[in-house]
Amino acid sequence: MKIQTGCAALGMVASIAAVTNIQAETLLYVPTGDSNEIIVIDPSDNKITKRIPELENAHGLAATPDGEYLIAGSQLETGGAEQATAAKPEGVSQDEHEAHHRESAVSGKSFLSVVNVKHARVARRIPVEGRTHHIAVSPKGDFAVAVHTTTGRASIVDLNASTVIKRIPTGTAPNYAVFDRNGDFVYVSNAGSGTVTKINTATWDVAATLSVGKGPEHMEFSPDGKTLFVANVFDNTVSAVTLADGKVAATYKVGKAPHGVSVSSDGRYLFVSGKDDNSLARIDLKAGETVMAAIAPEPYHVSYIRGLDKLYVSSRAEPKIWVVNPQSLVVETTIDIGSGVAHQMVEVDSK
Repeated sequence: MKIQTGCAALGMVASIAAVTNIQAETLLYVPTGDSNEIIVIDPSDNKITKRIPELENAHGLAATPDGEYLIAGSQLETGGAEQATAAKPEGVSQDEHEAHHRESAVSGKSFLSVVNVKHARVARRIPVEGRTHHIAVSPKGDFAVAVHTTTGRASIVDLNASTVIKRIPTGTAPNYAVFDRNGDFVYVSNAGSGTVTKINTATWDVAATLSVGKGPEHMEFSPDGKTLFVANVFDNTVSAVTLADGKVAATYKVGKAPHGVSVSSDGRYLFVSGKDDNSLARIDLKAGETVMAAIAPEPYHVSYIRGLDKLYVSSRAEPKIWVVNPQSLVVETTIDIGSGVAHQMVEVDSK
């Protein structure tokens, strides 16, 4: 993927001074919400190596497959109605164009920040409708999907052109997005509808609507790409959806208000945080057994670092990330992030 970075949209370019040389093969990038930065953690010693500033209340984060860019969504809405007389983009129908401006009058807009990983700076910003909750990037790195909870739609962004090419209605309160391993489909969870929207990336049309539990939010694929795990916040379960038929093959009971989900490298264990009862569940997908551990306060996002057998769990209530032993579920150390809340953690191989 090639992203033009010579000029930043709307003149908003951010940079930081020196970049520390990092020897780790894997780095963890974490947006911290209203502290307006991304922290970078070296899993080899669990230290924060640098901070990328001047983000806009970043919550969702994804990386391009080559590890060269991060795409950060913003929970900060700016402006109000755009000019109704603005030119209609090519490939957009008049009805879609007018509907977009009607929506903008209510929701405003936010920006996706394209972050150059090597230089640790925001290289470009792409305007999208409404606030952005979570982000997914296609396996080829050419498209990003930004999920807008307040508008009930997802924006499809051409990263090479830095342009929104389509806005797709999904369901009520869409929350999370994930691409399948080949990039043929992208899945969007709809917390208010109890469904997951399956979108065909060849046409960017809705291919199917899958029924899951109540309040589906975070999702992750099994390593073989055959099963989609969906955390259902309102009924305290995780649905295991078989992609071959789009059906729920198994339902796992977990802690209250499950949020983060992550799968071990071998596909055997599923880790799920329970925000409302301070719990961390480890589900043995082979044996069908669940082990629960206490972790407080308010365990939030979860990230299993593949190849390192390390588990990172953030707190919704305090500015910290726990490093948890996946086997014992014991907290081995705590990373103080200083301020903000650690949101969608992204693992990237360093170059």
